[in-house]
Amino acid sequence: MKRVFLNLMVAISACVAMVGCKAFTQLSSASETATGQPYEMILICGQAEWQSELGDTLRNVFKQPVKELVTYEPMYDVVRIMPNNFKSLTKRHRNIVSVVVDESISEPEINVEYDVTAHPQVFVTIKGHDNASVAEYISENRENIQYVLEKAERDRTINYTKQYYSKTMYDLLKQNFGIDVYIPDNFKIRTQSEDMVWISQEYPAASKGFFIYKYPYEGKESLTAEALVKARNRFAQRIPGPVDGSYMITVDKIADESGTEYVPYKPDHRAIRIGERPWIEMVGLWDVENYFMGGPFVSYTTVNQATNEVVTLDCYIYSPKEEKRNMLRDLQHLVYLIDFPKQ
Repeated sequence: MKRVFLNLMVAISACVAMVGCKAFTQLSSASETATGQPYEMILICGQAEWQSELGDTLRNVFKQPVKELVTYEPMYDVVRIMPNNFKSLTKRHRNIVSVVVDESISEPEINVEYDVTAHPQVFVTIKGHDNASVAEYISENRENIQYVLEKAERDRTINYTKQYYSKTMYDLLKQNFGIDVYIPDNFKIRTQSEDMVWISQEYPAASKGFFIYKYPYEGKESLTAEALVKARNRFAQRIPGPVDGSYMITVDKIADESGTEYVPYKPDHRAIRIGERPWIEMVGLWDVENYFMGGPFVSYTTVNQATNEVVTLDCYIYSPKEEKRNMLRDLQHLVYLIDFPKQ
């Protein structure tokens, strides 16, 4: 059993580029297989701490709303246990956060360990002198803590997909787009052409899917929010709805707070960097023209310098009755499975 012990701030600084950090990407093999569901967390916290401002801070950090969804779903499903109940099955959970408050601790700190009792597992320990100082320290480092936990979930998806990917889809996307993309083998190709491929996984009452498309890059104006929405609608029209004449579109207006009027709506649009590659992330809503159906979408757009083309990975969810968070996260992780070979 291999243990990786890191101070949180040192680890974050070393891995800010999201690549090349062994402590974050090479999880060792432990004797036990980790338990638990994606985005589920065991939180070890005493009753006194849980009922104080520290507990309020922990709930605020781990149960805050998933920003990509309109209806509330927490960032993590938190299972809080007392320290004396941390044994047996809970010790083998995939995500563990332990809060330790002790007067002998002079300065608050956060440490990260991997594969302590199971594999793949991330174990975060937060320590401090008293409830107030620990709460303040967690608030100051909330984004770093969330990053560590999110990356652990993402790495599990990446590692699994690279073992069980579709060779057919890999070859198709390589041929049509000149990129390497690993897609889980439980997805199916729905439509394909030289400039677009639509792939999805269908359920009785839900669907999760994505479409990858490309078009000529004409300068920075190709990457504005307006240009990306226009391009999205052009390609989304090729995704048919349940009845004749229906197809996917991007939502451009939503009901106001009174529910009686519609107001303009635009997707969120921001520049991000994954490894060395810049992307534009766009988060919004889709629905179907001539049919009552819709849900959230998240798209990732970049420029393939080798071909001078805009390339977009557009992920969408339809799940009116079930929770959407894990389905959407699975799709968002795909952008980390795309590589643009150097020409």
